[in-house]
Amino acid sequence: MVVSLRKWLDRALFVGLFVVLLIIAAGGYKWLVDVFAPVHPYREPAGNAVKVFVTDPAVPDEGSGADQLRWFFWYGG
Repeated sequence: MVVSLRKWLDRALFVGLFVVLLIIAAGGYKWLVDVFAPVHPYREPAGNAVKVFVTDPAVPDEGSGADQLRWFFWYGG
């Protein structure tokens, strides 16, 4: 069996180049995501801003069936 050193070097060069380009592409993708991603919605507010959290409204135990259905469709029960 003849082992060609030139073929193995070509394969190693191909794999090395592939890995380098993969790392560049992944880094470029991460950079694009960081550039175009919206601001984190749960970050600490800056300055005199106040973060307001709205809790889910209470389930209407009493009321008409229409009110209960309306609440279910609005808030996803």
